[in-house]
Amino acid sequence: MAPVNALLLKPATKPIAFVLALLPLAWLVWGAAANTLGANPAEALIRSTGDWTLRFLCLTLALTPLRQATGWHALARLRRMLGLFCFFYAVVHFLCFAWLDMGLDVDAILHDIAKRPFILVGTAALLTLLPLAATSFNRAIKALGARRWQALHRLVYVTAGLALLHFFWMRAGKNDFAEVAVYAAIVGVLLGWRLWRRLRPAPRVQPAR
Repeated sequence: MAPVNALLLKPATKPIAFVLALLPLAWLVWGAAANTLGANPAEALIRSTGDWTLRFLCLTLALTPLRQATGWHALARLRRMLGLFCFFYAVVHFLCFAWLDMGLDVDAILHDIAKRPFILVGTAALLTLLPLAATSFNRAIKALGARRWQALHRLVYVTAGLALLHFFWMRAGKNDFAEVAVYAAIVGVLLGWRLWRRLRPAPRVQPAR
């Protein structure tokens, strides 16, 4: 435990994690420039950024169970960054849809959101991330107080449910649910662990002799 924690506490850990988190976007930008994203680059960009949003959401939710199971408490240093990257990729995902599918036509975007349930749910998932990203800073924690801040950030569980529903409905058109099942299982385990921790009986305190 100690060597891993010492490694995670090194000053270079956060910059390295930052660069690694940007690599998927860099790969997609390079693929678009080099025309290696397949026959429909726009669809590849929209879907890939959506996939990475879900992956960062799962990584963010996984940090606390992993930290408590392994004793790698220094992982907590990366939680805020991973959460903000989840928001970042969600915004990029929406911008790819708005630009590449809708040509940045606001009326067409609003009409499509209202008309297609899976886009409406995806937009709702993005909106739930907004207050989380806006309060992911020390000043916000101090202003809200730790208890209210923690209560607000439980909104991420709603985000996870909406994101999965968005993904499910998007894949329903092609009757392809394999990846949906994988993400649903991961999120189910991570949220189930939290529920178990919340509902389990408190350990008995042995009376002093």
